[in-house]
Amino acid sequence: MRSLPNAMRLPFLLVLVLPILALANVPHEDAVPAYSAEQTVRQIEQDVPEPGWTSSASGKRHMARNYISSTIDEPTVILQRGGNTWRTWRNGPIAFWSAVLLIGVLVLVAAFYFIVGPTGLKGQPTGRKILRFTGFQRLVHWTTAIVFLVLAFTGLIIMYGKELLIPLLGHDFFSSLAAFSKWLHDFAGPLFVVLSILMFFTFLRENFFKRYDWHWIKGGGGLISKRHIPAGKFNAGEKLWFWGGVTFLGLLISASGLVLDFTNFGQTRYIIQWANYVHIFAAMLYMIATIGHIYMGTIGNEGAYRAMRDGTIDEQWAKEHHELWYDEIKRRGDQDVPPPRRAGASPRPQH
Repeated sequence: MRSLPNAMRLPFLLVLVLPILALANVPHEDAVPAYSAEQTVRQIEQDVPEPGWTSSASGKRHMARNYISSTIDEPTVILQRGGNTWRTWRNGPIAFWSAVLLIGVLVLVAAFYFIVGPTGLKGQPTGRKILRFTGFQRLVHWTTAIVFLVLAFTGLIIMYGKELLIPLLGHDFFSSLAAFSKWLHDFAGPLFVVLSILMFFTFLRENFFKRYDWHWIKGGGGLISKRHIPAGKFNAGEKLWFWGGVTFLGLLISASGLVLDFTNFGQTRYIIQWANYVHIFAAMLYMIATIGHIYMGTIGNEGAYRAMRDGTIDEQWAKEHHELWYDEIKRRGDQDVPPPRRAGASPRPQH
């Protein structure tokens, strides 16, 4: 445990604790009761000579069944108060505040773009290209990104589609769309787990924090002041995204998603409901962080998108944005820095 990086200890402990939590039961006395449904059942059972649904003599358990298992007769469940608590929170404050956060971040990013503007090159491009990402690294990045976007869009349809899309598309069309979204989400989820693990090990070596990263954090990366702050191959902001987003939130999304996706391993309904809370919380934070990541990787930082698209960046871009990494390459004499261009050749503009 001591050999693990600090950022990995909490996710590691979470994975160890999850199997223990799988034995938990729902605390019915704290759950939100489905009063109308309970009253309906009691009204139906009035003056019934044989034991009713709420009687233990009937062999039916009205509100005490919390397990999903092939060995248990699920029809004995009529109401499950924990499920009503989950529905109340999921469709109420969780859905509301998740939407507020998502929309709020989009507004903030737009405001930042119009007020502060993108970070461009101060000097002229040299035309000399430096290898930043290999073909394999780009493949892992784009595959993971595409799968996550599929999960994000289908998840939003599952979360908000009933309220937003039925008035626009009608019940029948939305029913088909929701069913397809659920199916696609369930199949893309395990693929995202595998890709997240692959992403972690692909980019791990360059994402350990160094002392100079603290200067980048204190200066906010120079995003507002436009002041140059030297950085390694990945700056502190990118490292925070790697450890906080890709690693920690990715682990929470993956662990909770697998609990929801494979419900036939004896986990209780209570665990499934809490897994859904964690899944929504982690997914929303991941989407919020992704919005910032996409902004900085496209219009927010000129030249950054080319690095992940083509794998190379202009030498001037490396000097201005990742000076310490550029200096290290030159000291090692790596072939990442191509020979100077021919005299008279005009450099290609950096987009």
